[in-house]
Parts: sequence; C-alpha cells; structure tokens
Amino acid sequence: MNEIIFKGGHMLNIFGGFIAGFMLLILFIIALAVFLFVFWILMLIDCAKRNFKNDNEKVVWIIVIALLGAIGAAIYYFVVKINDKKVSKKKK
Repeated sequence: MNEIIFKGGHMLNIFGGFIAGFMLLILFIIALAVFLFVFWILMLIDCAKRNFKNDNEKVVWIIVIALLGAIGAAIYYFVVKINDKKVSKKKK
C-alpha cells in the first residue's frame, strides 16, 4: 500500500516539475515578445527621425519595418543603424 502512495507522490512531483518548466517557457516567450515589440517600435521611431539622403528611402524603410515587424526592424538595424555607427566613428 505504501508503494502506491509513494508512486503517486512521485508522479505528482514529476507533473509539478513539468508545470514549472512550462510556466518558465511561457514567461520566456512573453519576455521575448515584449523585447521584440519594443525593439520594433524603437526602430520605427529611429527611422522616422533619421535624415536620409532622400524621402523615398525613408518611406521604403518605414514600410519595410511596419510590414515585416521584428524581422524588418532587425534588417533595418543591421543595414542602416550599424552602418551609421561605423561611419560616425570613422569621422571622429
């Protein structure tokens, strides 16, 4: 009889660990989603404020960021923002 109670308790511990792991996964996904949303908004703001050589380039980048979401923001970050940092460091 004690074996059955022990096995049941053991299953409860395994199930509790599964739930804790699942909750951590959910929290990680929520934190990642918030981070990507904030990053997307920041790249949209940066693009809107940035002085491009012509206005068409700004419009195209805003459309790319808006339609592609976080992927578009990442593309903008690596193509425009990092390039701008490299150019400004060379000028100094």
